[in-house]
Amino acid sequence: MTAHGRGWGVVVPVKHATRGKSRLSADGLDRSALARAIALDTIAAAAACPLVERVVVVTDDGGLVLSAADIPGLRFVAETPGEGEVPTPAETAAADGLNRALARGAATLEGMPRAGLLGDLPALRPDDLADALRRADAHERAVVADAEGTGSTLVTARAGVPWETAFGDGSLARHVEQGCVLLDIPDASTLRRDVDTAEQLGAADALGLGPRTAAVLAGRTG
Repeated sequence: MTAHGRGWGVVVPVKHATRGKSRLSADGLDRSALARAIALDTIAAAAACPLVERVVVVTDDGGLVLSAADIPGLRFVAETPGEGEVPTPAETAAADGLNRALARGAATLEGMPRAGLLGDLPALRPDDLADALRRADAHERAVVADAEGTGSTLVTARAGVPWETAFGDGSLARHVEQGCVLLDIPDASTLRRDVDTAEQLGAADALGLGPRTAAVLAGRTG
């Protein structure tokens, strides 16, 4: 719960597995299966966080939706707007698909403190997310840096604060320019270990991967 009595709503955008993790390749590895497993481990960790009241997954990947059936309490929102659907102002203002997807999910969490969480954190532990959300509760808007210190893995906004994100290459500086306070999250936090490359996957593995990602890696061929 936040200081204002509401649990957090967390939005996780997930590309279709056939398009996700295009830079993550290795011999004998099913990239689509790995991309889906990484997303599912991230979503499961968010759902298990004691400060999270609702997790909204924004995706057009029907396979992911089916695979997430064992994770309780999820809400799914289509990434692609339906015919005749009017986009929210935040969606219209978003620069690209990732930020539009986050805006779509955030629009379903009216009256709640909201957090946009990248869906590629396969080592994420619920307690690390809870630590960041506790720190974020002291600020109208906040951001967590990735391990490299140039990107972002989490952006938060209190209830009633307009939603705005700028995820993408070099996003940390843009989020700070938008008014986000940079949270002092330890380097060892699993929240900072997003994965786009084999090297980053190795670093996340050293922290302890979620069960779905670990199973895909264990079953690789070659």
